[in-house]
Amino acid sequence: MTSYDIPQIKLSGSPYEIGFAHGRKLAAQVVSQLAIYRAIFQETCKFDWPHVLGIAEQFRATIHRLAPDLLEEMRGIADGVGQDGVTVTLLDIVALNSRSEIALGKWDDGCTSLAWELRDPARQILAQNWDWRTDVGENLAMVSIKQAQKPDIWMVTEPGIVGKIGFNSSSVGVCLNAIRASPVSTALLPIHLLLRIALQCDSVERAIATIERLGGAASSQHILAADVRGSRGLELSPRGGVYLSADPDGVLVHTNHFLENTLVDEPPWLSGSPHRLARARALCTDIMRDSLGRAPDAGVLRRRLFSDTTNLPQAICCCPDPERGGLASIETLFNIVMVFAVGTAPSAEVVFGRPGSEKESKVFVLPW
Repeated sequence: MTSYDIPQIKLSGSPYEIGFAHGRKLAAQVVSQLAIYRAIFQETCKFDWPHVLGIAEQFRATIHRLAPDLLEEMRGIADGVGQDGVTVTLLDIVALNSRSEIALGKWDDGCTSLAWELRDPARQILAQNWDWRTDVGENLAMVSIKQAQKPDIWMVTEPGIVGKIGFNSSSVGVCLNAIRASPVSTALLPIHLLLRIALQCDSVERAIATIERLGGAASSQHILAADVRGSRGLELSPRGGVYLSADPDGVLVHTNHFLENTLVDEPPWLSGSPHRLARARALCTDIMRDSLGRAPDAGVLRRRLFSDTTNLPQAICCCPDPERGGLASIETLFNIVMVFAVGTAPSAEVVFGRPGSEKESKVFVLPW
């Protein structure tokens, strides 16, 4: 087990105050994130930063129209970082929050997510391995957000980004799987804003209705969402969404390709995605068979499923491909297992690093 110095920050107040505290407390990490993404855009998309900011301006106008509170929060982040004498603009922060869309599907990340409705005792599991660029792992933070007339939020996020993977005090949680497909629309909201908007809802169905009312997603992405009533897979795209339900065993697994949404142009792009999907489903079946009626806990899921290294490097527990170094190095950066049950406060366990590698962090518990 390796020691990880993961910031845990509490944010509250108005949108601007939440953002300002975010930027002030995570200033060094936000600056590092901007440097990493400048390099990634240049290397993988051949986009210089002025070009990235030009697209970010289009998203800024959309966010101002559809989610002005979140734009104000981003303004606060930029100003908070700037208190340390560093020049960070609102558009820099908008670019971080719309980085998946600006990349136009040219990035190749992979994640495995799971929702599982357990019956003895009755509870809903929502879990994920989040795989992304190794350098980003050094900047991750755990954030809690308290807002007036909205549920409290706990999430693991990239500094500078307003919405990511986590849950709220209404027992609504979200995970994310990137999809590479076209088109992309700057007239719709980026996926990281939709994650935050979902976390501000008191049920999965309300989150779906809110996303639909806002017009859907600017790019093709999958949000796996769950609450105490069950789970839905939101296969979102600029051309419309398709909403998946769990199988008869209460299981819903997703990786990095659409299962039912045929509204977009999605060429095969990540060969390991179908393998991880089939492997995760098979491992859930094995766990059910071996459980003898006992519901698996977070430790069992980390050990039996999320530590699996079949089909390396594109495994459920992903490791860097030795043929791709530098900025192209991708691996599992954290695992989260959330638990929701009627009459019980929601909670989660988070492990940073690759679960089962003996180099992962201790178990962090949310809320803290």
